[in-house]
Amino acid sequence: MDKVLARFEQPWTTYFFIMANNEKVGVVRVVDKKDGSRKRISPIWIMPEYRNKGYAQQAILAAEKKGNLHLYEKLGYHQTGRIDRVNDRMDIVYYEKD
Repeated sequence: MDKVLARFEQPWTTYFFIMANNEKVGVVRVVDKKDGSRKRISPIWIMPEYRNKGYAQQAILAAEKKGNLHLYEKLGYHQTGRIDRVNDRMDIVYYEKD
């Protein structure tokens, strides 16, 4: 339990609930030290009754998307507010730079 709490309190760690139909079905931990090093996922966990339904895959794709958005924002772009939904796994997010 001490190890879990220590990870939870790390400033470079963010936990996200994985949701399906307004229910929490799992958790993913994203590690981002914000020092230029690679981000990583460790661990990703899905409750047994929700496994093998694609929720972990969707969570990883969402985490990757967040990383891509961070890159644009780091370079000075900001979201216009327009987002086109392509499908359940992909949105097109529009950016502009002043």
